[in-house]
Amino acid sequence: MLSLQREEMGFFVRRFVEDGMMKGIERRSFLRGAAAGLGGILASGIAPYGFMRNIAKAAEGDTIKVGILHSLSGTIAIIEKSLHDAELLAIEEINAKGGVLGKKIEPVIEDPQSLVQVFSEKAKKLLLQDKVVAVLGCYTSASRQSVLPVFEKNNGVLLYPTLYEAQECSKNVFYTGAVPNQQLDDFVPWIIKTLGRKRFYLIGANYIYPKETNREVKALLKLHGGTTVAEEYSPLGSTEFSTNINKIAASKCDVVFSDLVGDQIVAFYKQYRGFGIKAADIPICTPITTEQEIQAMGPENAEGHYTSFNYFQSVDTPENHTFVERFKSKYGKNAVTNAVMEAAYFQTYFLAQAIAKVKSTEADALIFDGLPGQEFQAPQGKVKIDEKNHHTWLWARIGKANAQGQFDIVWKSADRIQPEPWVKLLYPNKTCDFTDPKVRERLKTDSKNRSATIDIKDGKRVY
Repeated sequence: MLSLQREEMGFFVRRFVEDGMMKGIERRSFLRGAAAGLGGILASGIAPYGFMRNIAKAAEGDTIKVGILHSLSGTIAIIEKSLHDAELLAIEEINAKGGVLGKKIEPVIEDPQSLVQVFSEKAKKLLLQDKVVAVLGCYTSASRQSVLPVFEKNNGVLLYPTLYEAQECSKNVFYTGAVPNQQLDDFVPWIIKTLGRKRFYLIGANYIYPKETNREVKALLKLHGGTTVAEEYSPLGSTEFSTNINKIAASKCDVVFSDLVGDQIVAFYKQYRGFGIKAADIPICTPITTEQEIQAMGPENAEGHYTSFNYFQSVDTPENHTFVERFKSKYGKNAVTNAVMEAAYFQTYFLAQAIAKVKSTEADALIFDGLPGQEFQAPQGKVKIDEKNHHTWLWARIGKANAQGQFDIVWKSADRIQPEPWVKLLYPNKTCDFTDPKVRERLKTDSKNRSATIDIKDGKRVY
């Protein structure tokens, strides 16, 4: 069998070369590399997944094209531009070390302008016209959900760096931002027990992430003895909060839990302080506000308020000191780093490592073999893509904003936390497992159902 396999593979490689499938690749150097690779592969008697297709894909072009899809204009650009910048920094570093598979990574940049419908259009362009091998992109859940059908229909690869509400498990997405059990599960009880605040006023932007996040917050409040005084939402992009703040002042709440995003954060904090409400009286606690928004609003407007995140610029690790230094060197001494762009940075390395591992840029090779299990010594600490659920093991921290526009870290998890894509308090009978043999087989044959979500009934998996 091994002899036959060796003959068949040798024949196919010769045909691959002779039939002119190697445009732009020098024939002799390819044969040398292919022969060396085949020696090790065939010695095992087992050809890796999609082997010949992988050779063809990796051989195309002089660069490896990677899409970058973050808003550089519009209401969310205040934070999304930092993600774009971090990914470009990582690409620059990777290319300086020789690139991947002997090729430089070529970023293909699109600006979706903070408009949900434009995200979908740009994603389609990147996959079908520019033929990128993967996309690093999106920020809001609305933008992610708008591009999801595009990636699933065309079997593209999206690496998504933002914290989100969970309840998703797509074959075509790798989630490198935090899910609720890595932010809220420790944060909400900490607010109640450490700050002594139990009466929560919930305010957020009017789209899926804030609404789902607040469902999780309310479940945690019920579990830990807190209450919801009020819950309201403002249209995404709105920046007038005088009515909301008047309601907060009259509500007798003792903490505001904010899910506002982008420019809304800056406007809300400024108006909150302008109304005369002090952090010592009614602190704002949030899983979203970063150093980026604080720089835009001025530190005096954020001082004393709290954020739960995996990373802050003030994290004291050698990797973070280097990261901050390099980022400031590239983007200016006043540039700040933040949690979401840190995920954008390390997910770029995840992708490069995955391509190097499978020696391919073919989507299924990256999805099934390249990206799952990838680890990286990130600025926040060592992080890892979970093999089962395509989400990322991350650290948890709580920071208190200080007068310098940074965060004093007041709490930190003892270790990195395994991600739970389905919130157990809300969905105790669901799980996500891409390693399940039945799920894996379905995903290779079913072009419509791209999810690895599995229902559990009476302790058994239901397919």
